[in-house]
Amino acid sequence: MSRSIVFLAGVLAASAVSAAAFAATPSALFNDNCSACHQTTGKGVKGAFPALAGDPFVQGDPAPMMATVLAGRAGMPSFKDDLNDLELASVLTYVRTSWGNKGKPVSASDIAAARAKLKSGKKKPASLQAH
Repeated sequence: MSRSIVFLAGVLAASAVSAAAFAATPSALFNDNCSACHQTTGKGVKGAFPALAGDPFVQGDPAPMMATVLAGRAGMPSFKDDLNDLELASVLTYVRTSWGNKGKPVSASDIAAARAKLKSGKKKPASLQAH
């Protein structure tokens, strides 16, 4: 192998390691995408943005929560084009297990299935005043 190919392979390998090292943590994903409305404490803003801490919607069946985060609802933005399946699974698991919440984790494959269901138009989240 020529030196330039070996060098290029080394640079690409280092880039992959660097990207993995800088992958966002679940709490960072939440802070970057959700905390402006729901607050870092998960307590929301009364009358404007619902609390996630202690919310049965957050801790129950993950399907409605996944659909809501993917499609958006009543002023909440859609995250289907902003976060990949693994990122969405990480942030939803963070929400479902933080602030005393007792929800079960969500996997990237769960998000992929919810994303496919949303694309097929089979089930859309309810359009409610607040999320």
